[in-house]
Amino acid sequence: MAFSLASIRSDFPALHQEVHPGKKLVYLDSAATALKPQSVIDAVVSIYAQDCANVHRGVHALSQRATARVEAARDLVQHFIGAEAREEVVFTRGTTDAINLVAQTWGRANLKAGDEVLVAELDHHSNIVSWQLVCEATGATLKPIPMNDRGEVTVEAFEACLSDKTKVCAFPQVSNSLGTLLPIRQMIELAHSRGAITLVDGAQGIVHSRVNVQELGADFYTFSAHKLYGPTGIGVLYGKRALLEAMPPWQGGGDMIDRVRFEGSTYNDLPFKFEAGTPHIAGVVGLGAAIEYLNALDLDAALQHEADVHAYAIEALETVDGLTLLGKGARQASVLSFVLEGVHPTDAGSLLDARGIAIRTGHHCAQPVMDHFGITGTARASLAIYSGRDDIDALVDGLKRACRMLRR
Repeated sequence: MAFSLASIRSDFPALHQEVHPGKKLVYLDSAATALKPQSVIDAVVSIYAQDCANVHRGVHALSQRATARVEAARDLVQHFIGAEAREEVVFTRGTTDAINLVAQTWGRANLKAGDEVLVAELDHHSNIVSWQLVCEATGATLKPIPMNDRGEVTVEAFEACLSDKTKVCAFPQVSNSLGTLLPIRQMIELAHSRGAITLVDGAQGIVHSRVNVQELGADFYTFSAHKLYGPTGIGVLYGKRALLEAMPPWQGGGDMIDRVRFEGSTYNDLPFKFEAGTPHIAGVVGLGAAIEYLNALDLDAALQHEADVHAYAIEALETVDGLTLLGKGARQASVLSFVLEGVHPTDAGSLLDARGIAIRTGHHCAQPVMDHFGITGTARASLAIYSGRDDIDALVDGLKRACRMLRR
């Protein structure tokens, strides 16, 4: 259907509320979690109301219906990200869980002393620490890919970090703290030319662009449903079939089992080998509903609208006295991270909240980024397809008022 901001906003019930008396919500924290359309909420409710059963092992009607809905959602994910096969789609608790799964299975099985794992200086803690733990256990070395003062990771900087010791290159598609788009296609090609595997953290990338994992060529791609207008507590690990098949299971129990004996057990086929225990059934169904919602939109028009609002926001924020935007790379997504001269980010965030404006403040799980710029945190406004210029106008007006109040 054709893109209409008013129509989009009507789909998201959270937008139609007062968070303080007389203060309608202005939601600019979508990088932390996106709001949910009514269709996703309805899908989650319907599982508990009508199809409340465990999946894959029941023969009764409710179990069969719930199983069908979970596996239909897997098919939706496969086609949404362009995976070659549905078996390459593993449901996890989120991006963090997916990264840990790869690090604890492929990493422990393949890394050894002297090997190097590359992560980006602007990475989220979940990618840095997951690989840091495995490096400590295996003797491998964690090596940061530096960013420049514009918040960019260049192809040249990445290539300079590669060596014959490089075994894993794990990096974000989009920085959650700065909004920087990384040149991931070139980085993947360069990593493969040195025999390294690649993992892309797509938590911020998948919601701001179309993704085709086969075209990207990434060995692993991860994302969380809750940033893609779906429920919390559910995510996806895409992996190339050959790699997933060679990896040992991570957790035991439930669907990951083929045959259990005390002498030793055998394990289920993909993707179930990595889906131990009862899955987040309602979360999976909600993720499927979120993808169906996006598939019904003119997604290209929606993403262009978001990019237009982002460009408008950059110009508007420059009118705030003493405001400095961080992350001024040539390629940016819908994140605006800034500091205000003489104003602590938390104070600004609290005053904005009093006006109904929701932003995020702090280090955004990216402390090395803050260290690079010599600060402890930023204020971060982040956009989604339901964001509009009126949201930006409210933000800018609120910031100017906050600055006048706090700089007296």
